[in-house]
Amino acid sequence: MTLKTRGPQSIAVIAKAMDVTAEAVRQQMTRLHADGLVDSESHSAGRGRPTQIWFLTEAGHGRFPDTHAEMTVQMIGAVRQVFGDEGVEKLIQVRETAMLNSYHQVMLGAKDLGSRLERLVQMRSSEGYMAELRKEGAGYLFIENHCPICSAAKACMGFCRSELELFRAVLGTDVQVEREEHILVGARRCAYRVTPLGKSKA
Repeated sequence: MTLKTRGPQSIAVIAKAMDVTAEAVRQQMTRLHADGLVDSESHSAGRGRPTQIWFLTEAGHGRFPDTHAEMTVQMIGAVRQVFGDEGVEKLIQVRETAMLNSYHQVMLGAKDLGSRLERLVQMRSSEGYMAELRKEGAGYLFIENHCPICSAAKACMGFCRSELELFRAVLGTDVQVEREEHILVGARRCAYRVTPLGKSKA
């Protein structure tokens, strides 16, 4: 889990995060490596022995839920075949509208940006996105360590565009939301920079 939520790390860092011995982590990494779920690279930071940095392989990422992946991709393909790209776009719009209505209900009573983001983290985590929030300067970094609809997003990038628009609509016109990291272009996670505009309260 720590490699999924924190990215590539050394044995020592993983052991500290999990409050276990380095030897226990090393044994676990050896087993996972044998199963093709993790791999490692040597990183040198000057003098001394290089440090082995461990990371999830594509197969390792695949162990985390991708909601009904095969069926979803097949459905998108069927909609595209019967109704064309306009049909797929309509499907995405209907999904976005339903999610927006649901998210707006969750946001009721959240009076500032921080509160809205905390509720968004809870909502997205409950949907399998492994979301977290970091306060950075005057704004925030909203992170999703996993994408449970990754297969659907690969089949149609409109899902990614739709989710960015969803965040912008939910968080309000007084903030700027920009995607800085994107799983589909090779990042290990999706991350969004959320910046208050004008007199918006963080």
